[in-house]
Amino acid sequence: MQITRFGPDDVAELKEWRELTNAVQREDSPWEPDVSLLRVEARFRVGWDGEPSVPFLATVDGETVGGGALAISELDNLHLAWLGVIVHPDHRRRGYGTQILTHLEEEARKAGRTSVGAGGWESDAVRAFAAQHGFEEKSRAINRRQYLADVDRTELQKQYDEALAAAPDYVLERRPLPTPDNELAEFAEMASAINDAPHDDLDIEDEVFSAERMKAYEDACAFRKERAYRVVARHLPSGQLAGQTVVVVDSERPEVGDQHDTSVVSSHRGHRLGLLLKAEMVRWIDEVEPQVETIDTFNAESNDHMIGVNELLGYRIMGRELAYQKSL
Repeated sequence: MQITRFGPDDVAELKEWRELTNAVQREDSPWEPDVSLLRVEARFRVGWDGEPSVPFLATVDGETVGGGALAISELDNLHLAWLGVIVHPDHRRRGYGTQILTHLEEEARKAGRTSVGAGGWESDAVRAFAAQHGFEEKSRAINRRQYLADVDRTELQKQYDEALAAAPDYVLERRPLPTPDNELAEFAEMASAINDAPHDDLDIEDEVFSAERMKAYEDACAFRKERAYRVVARHLPSGQLAGQTVVVVDSERPEVGDQHDTSVVSSHRGHRLGLLLKAEMVRWIDEVEPQVETIDTFNAESNDHMIGVNELLGYRIMGRELAYQKSL
């Protein structure tokens, strides 16, 4: 086997990665839409917020059999690397995944990391592979999907009105991205509330948010040609931003939406702002993106509060993603 690093300018390798990824998804998570070449390039050029993953392709006799990705941050969690291992369904159970994982672990050591994490859709095969290589299950996340055609708009309005009545000191603002540069620091302070979401048993530190990181996140959305919408709640007496929810619409597949961050600042909880924000987002998407059919979200299985909000809004479970970690 040859394991070769490549980059976002290597078009042939990007195409190989796209075909590999789509073959894996069709086998392991068929509810996920195929990835486009643009989204593959974006992952390895700009990442989620300016820190792209490093990709590798694994070939045997010139044929792509698998791949790997290494994700590290220089902003926080300097002890940690996230590893991604994928093997084409036609080439599994031949030890290729083990070789790719070994290579990625060595790359993580070279980067000075002392802990590695990895994830996979819940299955006996994923559990066995993790156990074989000394990983321990640390967290579970649920992928849920909202089918907008099935959302009862009368019930949605009722939920919105009830939540609004519970938050008399707050006003909602619709804020399409990009955010003006002079407001990014304020938005970064609010975004740090996501650190309160459950991490379960993962050995991870809080993410460090800054104006620069918020700008990098918004730039990454723009690179992926996503139309991004943010609803914020502002506390009227203080003027502070109290919470947000963000949904992006894929311009290549305008029927598909993705839920990004939903969070409420701790000092402003207890006013049903999470439900209010997400209900307002549906109302906004109805107006500006009426072709959107679905919105996907992920939540830690232990995040009872947000799961309750999502279930009120009709989200359905699609799959469970397991997160593993081990020390190097």
